[in-house]
Amino acid sequence: MKKLNDFGLYFITDSRLTRKSVIEDVKSAIESGVKVIQYREKEASAGSMVKEALEIKKLCMQNKVLFLINDRIDIALAVDADGVHLGQDDIPCSYARKLLGRKKIIGISASSAEEALQNEKAGADYTGIGPIYGTTTKKDAKAPIGLEPIRQLQGRLKIPFVTIGGINEANIDEVLGAGARNVAIISAIVAKGSVSERIKYFTKKISKSNSNF
Repeated sequence: MKKLNDFGLYFITDSRLTRKSVIEDVKSAIESGVKVIQYREKEASAGSMVKEALEIKKLCMQNKVLFLINDRIDIALAVDADGVHLGQDDIPCSYARKLLGRKKIIGISASSAEEALQNEKAGADYTGIGPIYGTTTKKDAKAPIGLEPIRQLQGRLKIPFVTIGGINEANIDEVLGAGARNVAIISAIVAKGSVSERIKYFTKKISKSNSNF
C-alpha cells in the first residue's frame, strides 16, 4: 500500500464553477505547485469523463502529480489513475481495494473524527474531514462540523487527513490554527480571479503553518 505524506493544498476540479475550463484549471494548479489533483465531475457522461480524465492524467504524469478520481472507480480503472476518493455511502474500502489493488490510493470522506478513524481502520490511505463550514459546491453536503474534529484528530490519526468545505481566505487561518495540514479549497480558487494567484495565496498560508509544526 502506498504511504502518503502531507501534501498541503489538495486541488479539486469543478466544471460548474470554473471560469475557464477544467483542463486550464488543472494546468494552472500544476504550474503553481499543487501535488494532488482530484477530478470531480457529477454531470458529464462516462465517455466524456474518460476523455477529460486522460488529458488530466497526462498532465499529472508529466509533472509527477498524484491524480485521483472522485467516486467513479470505473473511470479510475479505465484511465489507470493513481486512485479514488470515495464518500461514506460509496462502495466500501475493502471492495474498492480488491478492484484497484494495493498500489492505488484510496481516500474516504468523513464527517466526524470518529468516522475519520474508522476510515483509517478500513484501510484508507487518507481521509477527508468536513464540511468544516457551509458549502454550496456539493449538493448533498452535510451540516457544517466546525473545527473541533480537526483538534480531536491531532496525534490520533496515522494517515493524512484533508479538511474540506467552505474554506476560504476569511477562515483559512483558523482552520490551520486548529491543526489542519492538508486543505481542499474549491470555489475560493476556481470561481474567483486567477487560479494560479489564488493557489499561491493559499499554498503560502498552508506552507507557513506547516513549517511551525
